[in-house]
Amino acid sequence: MAPATLPLRIVLLGPPASGKGTQGRRLAEALGLGYLSTGALLREQVENHTELGKLAEPILARGEYLPDDLMCRILSEWLKNQQGGWVLDGFPRSLPQAEFLDRALAENGLSLDRAVSLEVPFEELVARIQQRVECPDCRWSGQMTQAVNQGRCPVCDALLVPRPDDNEANFTNRYQEFVRLTLPVVMHYARLERLVPVDATAPQDLVAANLLRQVSTLRSGKP
Repeated sequence: MAPATLPLRIVLLGPPASGKGTQGRRLAEALGLGYLSTGALLREQVENHTELGKLAEPILARGEYLPDDLMCRILSEWLKNQQGGWVLDGFPRSLPQAEFLDRALAENGLSLDRAVSLEVPFEELVARIQQRVECPDCRWSGQMTQAVNQGRCPVCDALLVPRPDDNEANFTNRYQEFVRLTLPVVMHYARLERLVPVDATAPQDLVAANLLRQVSTLRSGKP
């Protein structure tokens, strides 16, 4: 598909292991949009032992979200470098973050086009994290069944590794954080009539096609 003719602004919402990273990258590529995974960004900072990484590491290890003020600063800095539309994966994760994004867009005469909610039952999410891996080089993430050449990244051929935060206790904490903090964000966008729920239990290609079809129905002429 040709790049989007409109600077679409889309956020992906969903519990951990619902496929936000996989679907976010595919959607951004299909529509010619910028893409930010706050989770991948933070894990990279932890691995590189940056100041942000040192601050984030114990919080992520507990399966908790970073404070709203820090996440909003990270997002604000990233948005400054974006000239067109984008897909956000991992922001907003709380109602204050959603309200911050609403204000930041409104200050420039803009608004969010779609908030996509990827929906997967809890039992399937648990099964997914047991097989989830990530590329330490290009930050691709997915299931070990998608690896090539005996456990290598299908994008850059680096050796895939388990995500350090993927254990059942950590996942349970992250899921509870999602229910407590992010479900109100889902309801926020539902009230604004921006929400698009998507069944993310289907094969990845079908989910991607459905997601692309949903966002391709956006009205022309939006700011």
